[in-house]
Amino acid sequence: MGPDELPKAAAAEEAAPFSFSIWPPTQRTRDAVVRRLVDTLAGDTLLCKRYGAVPAADAEPAARAIEAEAFDAAAVTGGAAASVEEGIEALQLYSKEVSRRLLDFVKSRSAAAKAEPPSEEAPAVKEETSEA
Repeated sequence: MGPDELPKAAAAEEAAPFSFSIWPPTQRTRDAVVRRLVDTLAGDTLLCKRYGAVPAADAEPAARAIEAEAFDAAAVTGGAAASVEEGIEALQLYSKEVSRRLLDFVKSRSAAAKAEPPSEEAPAVKEETSEA
């Protein structure tokens, strides 16, 4: 490359438009969302204190399902975002869907746990303690 070609190459690099896409999120970002959901479902969080913690074995598949459903819902609405603004809207919808589905999951799980009949072992323990 000659000395007079160097400025041309630099000018071509500067003229190349910079672009980035906010939607769809990368797989790395989606995996980070799943990890955060697992931490929220199984960790020591206000959500767990209110609705009960999810066992670690159940938290991972639940988190993956929540994230996938939220992504699909946002993808239908956001589709292939043509502009950054549309991408931001799709990402906001994705975030809201993750939150809504997470809350729906813990509420339904909590309601199901309350609706389950007590196990047969629990009355037996009460009878033994009341006789003593």
